[in-house]
This record gives sequence, C-alpha cells and structure tokens, in this order.
Amino acid sequence: MQPDRTAQLARLLDQRILVLDGAMGTMIQQCRLGEADFRGGASGHLHAHPHDLAGNNDVLSLTRPETVAEIHDAYLEAGADIIETNTFSATAIAQADYGLEGEARALNRAAAAIARRSADACTARDPSRPRFVAGALGPTNRTASISPDVNDPGARNTSFDALAAAYAEAAEGLIDGGADILLVETVFDTLNAKAALYAMDTVFERRGARLPLFVSGTITDASGRTLSGQTPEAFWNSIRHARPLAVGLNCALGAALMRPYIEEIARVADCYVLCYPNAGLPNPMSDTGYDESPAQTSSLLHEFATSGFVNLVGGCCGTTPAHIRAIAEAVRGLPPRRLPAPAARKAA
Repeated sequence: MQPDRTAQLARLLDQRILVLDGAMGTMIQQCRLGEADFRGGASGHLHAHPHDLAGNNDVLSLTRPETVAEIHDAYLEAGADIIETNTFSATAIAQADYGLEGEARALNRAAAAIARRSADACTARDPSRPRFVAGALGPTNRTASISPDVNDPGARNTSFDALAAAYAEAAEGLIDGGADILLVETVFDTLNAKAALYAMDTVFERRGARLPLFVSGTITDASGRTLSGQTPEAFWNSIRHARPLAVGLNCALGAALMRPYIEEIARVADCYVLCYPNAGLPNPMSDTGYDESPAQTSSLLHEFATSGFVNLVGGCCGTTPAHIRAIAEAVRGLPPRRLPAPAARKAA
C-alpha cells in the first residue's frame, strides 16, 4: 500500500483538474478479438475451459496482457493522470457467468499489475507529473435492492454478505497488484455500493492502512435517479460515511443530459467531484457505438469545469484516447472546483 496517496492526490486535486482515462471495453471491441484470444491460445491455462469466454474483457488481463497494456499506454499518452484497471466485472459474482469465479483475485491482481507498470513507466518519463492506478470495482450483474421476479417483490438473487465477500476478494487482488485508489463505479444500486464500501473498510482494517476511495454513481434515465430510486443528493448522503476522497457520476447519460445531476453532486458534496460520462447516447452505426465526437464531449466537460462543478474528468462508454486527449486539452489551465468550507459549529 501507498499510505501517502490520499494526501498526494488531494494536493493535486486542489491544484488542477485531473484527467481520468476513457473506456476500456470500447477499445477492446475495436481489437476484434475472438474466442482463442480470450482463452490465451493453445498454450494458455484456459485453453480447455468448458465455458465460452469471448466478451469476458476482464480475463484478457491473464490471457492478453499486452493488449490491455497497449490500451493503458494509449490513454496515458493522451493525457490521463489516472488509469482504471481492466476489472469492471472481475468479482466472483460476475465471473460466475463464465465459470471463472475462482479466478477473481488473480484477475484483479494481474490487471492492477499491468496498469501499475504502464503508470510507472509514464511517470518515469516525466517525474513532475505522477500517474496513478484506480482499481475499478463495477456494480456486478446482481442487485441487492430489486427483485428479479416481478411476481415476487421480496426475491433477491444476491445478498449483502455475498456482495461484501466478493468485493473484499477483488479489493485484495487490486491492492496486491499495486492500485493507488479503489474506485467503486457505475453504482446503480446503493446497497451494492454499501456492500463494497463495507468490504473496503474490512480490507483496510486487516491490512492496517487505507487507500483513497472514489465512488461514482450512475443516473439511469431522465427521472434523475439511480436504478434503485435515489436522487444524486440522496446517493451522496447514503455513502458519505465512507469518507470518499471523490464522489461523482459516470456512464448511462452523456454529459449534456448529466449536467443537472453533476451540478447537484457538486452542490452537496464536501469532497472532490469526478465526472466521466459516456460519449453521448448509444448509436450502433457509430464506430465506437456512441454519438459524440471528441470535440463534442470535451466541449461539454469544459463547460462543467468553467461552471466550477469538477475536480476530475474523463470518459466512460464510447470514449477513446482521442476523446481523452481533447478532454485534457479542454480543461488544461482551468481552476478545479473548490471544496466547501466546513460548516461552523453551533454553540451548545
């Protein structure tokens, strides 16, 4: 662990707007990989695995590490200060769909180590600008709050304890591999996020040190709520006890539709604010599957920055190194959002 990372990141976030990377999945899709690639070829230890693996992007950290490293390098070259590990679905719960639940810790450790090497190599080329690794913890493909059966509102396909155990295992792997930050992202169900945050606390206590935490929710539609029904302000108040270094929104909506919700987060949060939207709305006719060009996405995030909403910006689904390069240029030299002054204590 790196116990000074929180203070180091806080200093940088006070100085300038930092840049997160863009979509890993979008870049992997452009590689046009087949089943053999996901298995690691004839000599790979997953060659005879009984389940299909194509589409399981997380397994590429074991079977095609060079592909994952090339994507990290492209984002760093484009101007990212922080790169996310290739672990969006690398929990035992999500990997069970591929029969790889037993590989979860190894997937996270390998992915973090790949990102660590890329970040360190980039920092070595320019020590004045350190690069960081965020260990990505996605929402899993289960929800603790919503029934999967319309005929049984009380039914659940996972539990808080199962989620916490899976997140703890993933976090252990990410820390073993060298992550600087743990990022609980694309939160559609706050109870899932609470399980993740509880798991982080247990891991930190066991290891005797904390990593900085980032938490990013997702507003699923024009209702302005998460899938489990919370407004941005309610989401913040549900997770603020975890003392995240940064909180924000990603995915689902493009930046244009996300604006009122990131403004709400910026208004209520007493920590740093991150925002990494999709490249607009889905468009199957686009090369990346999304509508917005780098110029469009970066223009919208430039406006967020000039409005004083953000400390950290990047891209989610549909964004590429070209988007990140344009975003980095669009926010260069702009002042970051200032943390609100602590509320004055009332006299007893």
